[in-house]
Amino acid sequence: MDKHKQATMLWLLNILVLSSSNFQVGVGASDHRYKMEDEVPLYANKVGPFQNPSETYRYFDLPFCLPDHLTEKREALGEVLNGDRMVDARYKLKFQVDKASELLCKKKLTKEDLAKFREAVKNDYYFQMYYDDLPIWGFIGKIENENKGEQKEHRYLLYRHLQFTILYNNDRVIEIGVQTDPQYTVDITDDNEIDVEFTYSVKWAQTDIPFERRMDKYAKSSFLPQHLEIHWFSIINSCVTVLLLTGFLATILMRILKNDFIKYSRDEESMDDQEETGWKYIHGDVFRYPSHKSLFSAVLGSGTQLLALAMFIFTLALVGVFYPYNRGALYTALVIIYALTSGIAGYVSASFYSQLEGENWLRNLLLTGCIFCGPLFLTFCFLNTVAIAYNATAALPFGTIVVILLIWTLITAPLLVLGGIAGNNSKTEFQAPCRTTKYPREIPPLPWYRKAVPQMAMAGFLPFSAIYIELYYIFASVWGHKIYTIYSILFIVFIILIIVTAFITIALTYFQLAAEDHEWWWRSVLCGGSTGLFVFGYCFYYYFARSDMTGFMQVSFFFGYMACICYGFFLLLGTVGFHSSLLFVRHIYRSIKCE
Repeated sequence: MDKHKQATMLWLLNILVLSSSNFQVGVGASDHRYKMEDEVPLYANKVGPFQNPSETYRYFDLPFCLPDHLTEKREALGEVLNGDRMVDARYKLKFQVDKASELLCKKKLTKEDLAKFREAVKNDYYFQMYYDDLPIWGFIGKIENENKGEQKEHRYLLYRHLQFTILYNNDRVIEIGVQTDPQYTVDITDDNEIDVEFTYSVKWAQTDIPFERRMDKYAKSSFLPQHLEIHWFSIINSCVTVLLLTGFLATILMRILKNDFIKYSRDEESMDDQEETGWKYIHGDVFRYPSHKSLFSAVLGSGTQLLALAMFIFTLALVGVFYPYNRGALYTALVIIYALTSGIAGYVSASFYSQLEGENWLRNLLLTGCIFCGPLFLTFCFLNTVAIAYNATAALPFGTIVVILLIWTLITAPLLVLGGIAGNNSKTEFQAPCRTTKYPREIPPLPWYRKAVPQMAMAGFLPFSAIYIELYYIFASVWGHKIYTIYSILFIVFIILIIVTAFITIALTYFQLAAEDHEWWWRSVLCGGSTGLFVFGYCFYYYFARSDMTGFMQVSFFFGYMACICYGFFLLLGTVGFHSSLLFVRHIYRSIKCE
């Protein structure tokens, strides 16, 4: 990597918080106060290729200078899920104590050590540390190209000196940065054993920045003027989409409905002389229960739970829980809130299954519990196995897996069952304005564009276009080194996504009924959830065109977890699509006389 590109990447690392390392519930900024020469905790966290955010390894997997006693920091659930593995570092950065070229250690680099460092430099490895809960990053080394005749030779240089610059305000640490000195490098191109002296310097300086604002620099990138303009352009784009779609429904759909109501409200005698056509013709079939009632109810239950989970997460984000230095909080919140909202899934699924006159509610409840968690668990097992094979920090320890299983066993499953019992005992009847005939009518032949797949493509395109611009920033945060903090804009985009999904599903449901196709139940779910398929398609574009991710592990993690996220979106938006269509269908059939 050339010097300019590496400098740019180092600036990114030191200005932007790794989005995957942002959060930890219950742990705010370090509020420690220090006196002169007090020990300030410095933890070495991990190393990894810059372009592969999921592929990280323990700091001392590389042959750095080990401390006398290797002590691991106790970490919260969210930190472990995030892949953090913090240990005490050998560096001694005492409060307000400057150091110039302090010896860290003398180390003999063997052939194996040189090979490890050389591979790290080749793959642009960076290191991450935490000093008083402030993140710091730097690169391991650099590659220099030498021209020898017509051939280019690569020289691998390892940085052996770190310069720490620390700002303080009275008795608190405010900011820290680390730089590597190109004059202090060692050539590790060859396999010859060498003795290396690793050194570091510390420079303290006073600042007027108050302690409460010490994390502001990590969130600045989200509020840069050019970024805000793009975000607002995304909002305007989404709003225009909503207005156009609303206008379409108001002018076209409502006009058609008005004409339909006038036609269907004629005297009964005049109706006898005409053959019924359109959506009124199928009034005896439109409320016929769908096939696979148990699966259908499970989809609605799980989708409702995921919608509740999203709303709770947005609420926490808007009140300021997920700030940059709050490591692991997002992951912890997702696990805990998902467990606590499982009762919603059980209640909605069992209640709707009971309305559909289902009999085996226990099987329905089991299906509800597994319809999202099942694929997620299988994906996790595969990816955790890959991480173990790579010896990466993404591999969860056995104890953490046991904790997650206990949460599922002691919280998720009982609440799911309790919600299912309450839903099954609610004895709510399905509200159908029209009686259902004994035998279903035959659906007339339909043109190809009225089939399920073309309708799903039409239904998913508009909602996807409303969130397309914002998707890049989300992907760059989750699968890159940027941070996303403008949760208010993200929440507006999410609400717009819900509205557009509801509107487009209603429109397509009407045209389906007008074509005398009464099997709209599953179609509304598929059309509503099709945006999740568009987002998964965007994953391929982002991976190949917008990122530099490489390697089997990173590919597995990216597409594996994105498949689960997109599947969750499918369930969530499919539920929105069905409920909005159900309200619409009930309304139009309640407005006419159905015999």
